[in-house]
Amino acid sequence: MTQTQSAPRSADAVAHLRPAFHVRPPRGYLNDPNGPIEVGDDVHLYFQSRPVLDMHVPVEWGHATSSDYVRWTLHRPAMAPRPGGPDTDGCWSGNTVLDNGRVRAFYSGNVEGRPYQSVLTAVSDDGGTSFGPPHQVVPDPSDPAIMFRDPFVWWENGTWWMVVGAGYVDRGASIPSYRSTDLENWTYAGPLAELARGVLDGHDTGAAWECPQMLTIDGRRIAVVASWSPEGGPAEVLSFDVDAPVVPRRVDHGTNFYAASALRDSRFGPLLFGWLTEGRDPAGWTDWAGVISLPRVVWLGPDSSLRSAPVPTVDTLRVGQGAPADGASTGAQCEIVVPEGSGQVVIHFSEQERVVIELDADTLTIDRSQASRDDHAHGGRMQVTEAFDPASDRPAARIILDGSILEVFTSAGRVLSTRIYPTTPPTWQIQAPPTARYWPLAR
Repeated sequence: MTQTQSAPRSADAVAHLRPAFHVRPPRGYLNDPNGPIEVGDDVHLYFQSRPVLDMHVPVEWGHATSSDYVRWTLHRPAMAPRPGGPDTDGCWSGNTVLDNGRVRAFYSGNVEGRPYQSVLTAVSDDGGTSFGPPHQVVPDPSDPAIMFRDPFVWWENGTWWMVVGAGYVDRGASIPSYRSTDLENWTYAGPLAELARGVLDGHDTGAAWECPQMLTIDGRRIAVVASWSPEGGPAEVLSFDVDAPVVPRRVDHGTNFYAASALRDSRFGPLLFGWLTEGRDPAGWTDWAGVISLPRVVWLGPDSSLRSAPVPTVDTLRVGQGAPADGASTGAQCEIVVPEGSGQVVIHFSEQERVVIELDADTLTIDRSQASRDDHAHGGRMQVTEAFDPASDRPAARIILDGSILEVFTSAGRVLSTRIYPTTPPTWQIQAPPTARYWPLAR
């Protein structure tokens, strides 16, 4: 049995940590979201997953659909590695587009021993439920790269475009780009953006960029990338304008958001999904790990950073008309809204366990240092400044709790995502400012 399969506590003992309305398979390992796409009235979301917690099992594309972006139905995997094929050791990250009414996927095919993952395409003839055999459409890079993977394809100005995540020892992180008229034959068009590795606001900008996504917002081309290095692995999700000097900004100011996946056009405008990584050591996992964030509407702030809010349909999860949050008792799924001002929201899990969300001047802080007595759970604080915009029509803070998931959205569009693991099951108690409101959440 591998380390990730050992578990000191039973699944039943931590059932309150399981999310109710965030996408997650019933068991196994989930990581990057892939290829969200609207097909008719439904949105299809794919994601990297393994049916067990053994990291040696090749990754497949899990599949979920929804008519409202908050109530999801899980399906059989839409794509699985083909023995002896170009993805025999894993169907890795990519995206999907509509090609004459068919859903076409572009993704990275992993074959152990090859220096790079192959850029593959595969077509679905059943509306996105399953995909046919893949084939390679972009050759491996001719220049030695640290990394080359995770294609993203979109239509712009009468042409299909593709970017791939990459990094080079002498040039730093890079987004090579390609163009095509038919989605099969691709011509290299040069790097869309590059940046020598550095530190910005205390965060590593990356030796390479994984999972590049392209959005068009207010007529500007905005890249969203995941910074990565060979020695440190995943770091931060960053965004920047590719047609201006590259100044990356963090997309999420919490501790557990990575590998964002974009839907360029939706009924709500451009959206982002992300992988909410585990905030506990593998030895503390039970029978599952990893979950997908709430889908987020995104826009540009005054500093050109990407701002976020939950999709509007999250409101339909609320049960009842709302009640004062201070003194309320709650289960593992709830929303707490602080309309304005400063103060603390504390969710007391027990006398020994609590999480504190503090609003102070222009700063929002989450302190999870006492959120869990589980030795495997991570603690610490996270903070974002310029968090509030009193002129907006958004509340100062929306605090959304779903089992072990905590996502906090501010009125200025800042978001902090983290994971918490209280050992005490509900009922839990809320302490909050007098104006704060509370709703239970349910599907």
